[in-house]
Amino acid sequence: MPDDHDAMGLALEEAAAATGHGDVPVGAVTLLDGRVVARRHNERELSGDPTAHAEILALRDTAAALGTWRLSGVTLVSTLEPCPMCAGALLAARVDRLVFGAADPKSGACGSLYNLCVDPRLNHEVEVVDGVRADEAGDLLTRFFAERR
Repeated sequence: MPDDHDAMGLALEEAAAATGHGDVPVGAVTLLDGRVVARRHNERELSGDPTAHAEILALRDTAAALGTWRLSGVTLVSTLEPCPMCAGALLAARVDRLVFGAADPKSGACGSLYNLCVDPRLNHEVEVVDGVRADEAGDLLTRFFAERR
């Protein structure tokens, strides 16, 4: 039964796999009752799909595995703070918890630019735990973008 630290390790493995096809190294894992349900990484370049963020793909796989779009009780672990699209998907799916590594000051929607997951005006709130293995997640991103300059 992985804790947040171990689950982030799985998400970091997924993130590293994204670089194999030129995608930004972001990985996501979903957990329910302490077991891994889905593991995904960014596939925008691979699939040509602008919505193929790791979080969205993991939520899709989780809904398919559980047979429902209501993902109550699910924790999503992401190496990077989710963007507005992904934060919106977490809310729409009724995910209970979000754990993320690196903050995203340019497009983060879970505390950096916006705080969608804990906006009391919306019909659902997601518990947010930030900064888990943030240095490792940030290093992956820094190396990826440095190689492209």
